[in-house]
Amino acid sequence: MQHYQAHKQKGFSLVEIMVGLVIGLLVTLVVVNVFRVFEAQKRSTTGNSDAQTNGAIALFNIQRDAQIAGFGLPVYSTEFTPFNCPINTTFNHDNNTATAEIGLSPIVITDANGANNSDTIAIRYGDSMKGGISVQMQAGTATNVAQVDTNIGCNFNDVVLVVTQAAPVNCTMSRVGAAATSLTAAGVTPVKITLTSTTNVATGNALACLGAWNEVQYAVTSNQLTRTGAVTGGIPSAAAVPIVSDIVNMQAQYGVSATANSNLVTEWVNATGAWANTASTPTVADRNRIKAIRVAVVARNGLLEATNVTEACSSLTNAKPTGLCAWDGAAAGSAAPAIDLSADANWRRYRYRVYESIFPVRNIIWSRDAL
Repeated sequence: MQHYQAHKQKGFSLVEIMVGLVIGLLVTLVVVNVFRVFEAQKRSTTGNSDAQTNGAIALFNIQRDAQIAGFGLPVYSTEFTPFNCPINTTFNHDNNTATAEIGLSPIVITDANGANNSDTIAIRYGDSMKGGISVQMQAGTATNVAQVDTNIGCNFNDVVLVVTQAAPVNCTMSRVGAAATSLTAAGVTPVKITLTSTTNVATGNALACLGAWNEVQYAVTSNQLTRTGAVTGGIPSAAAVPIVSDIVNMQAQYGVSATANSNLVTEWVNATGAWANTASTPTVADRNRIKAIRVAVVARNGLLEATNVTEACSSLTNAKPTGLCAWDGAAAGSAAPAIDLSADANWRRYRYRVYESIFPVRNIIWSRDAL
């Protein structure tokens, strides 16, 4: 008799399949969520790293120019020091009245320039090989010809600073002529320098060749640090060039001493009020008290967070403030400048890094005995 054995069918039941699908979906959700969190952390870390790099590069560029501010001015004579020159001494650098003139002060801060409430820093310097040596004009000086002891270090088309001897001190800027005869050849006496103008060319006045008198300007425009200027002297009419991206704000203050013949910074001030950049302020006496600047640049992480992650600075006058601050403030003077990013409605949803440094004015020796 033949027996047949029934075979059981093997497989998953509908319930088992549904349970498996649910478990798979849960695992997928967990993996996706972990990946999302990891990706957000990676983007935040990368953005913070970029902000750190951008902030460091921005400060480096400003420092590089600030360290040579005022180079070329005659600093070795207390009698003809440029720090006795009026604050509104300017130079028509390109003989074009349509472009702005360049001033004499080595570093000038303009407070809260533009919609981003950032300060602007102008830095001026020469490139003369004489490095700030002045020579006195002698008898026999013609209308636009200065007779001097030596014209070594002066070149054709050099910017020239002329300082008067008699009070009140007057300072003007001219140029060495472009012709080959503008400078007396070696071995020929008397030694003469022919200028393009007749201003203050008189016996007893002092003359110093500055080379090309340059001005560079740092500002924040469209979330970029820009630099305006050129080494040819055709400034500040040159176009602004973006040099560092994701820089959204810059603040600067003067470090001032109690007296001009002291190099100890006793107070930090904004470029407002008596320290504003105008034709009459700061006064000559106050300008001579400027010994350093401190600068804060704000670099932004480009990642827009889902919620607010940054708050405004809690205090501008107290130590150890919280939020987006330039540096610690002081209750009695030396308040920190405000960083105002409110022009962007979503500014709190970004993360920022603030980088700050102090740059001593290279030529603080100028005013040691100026007054």
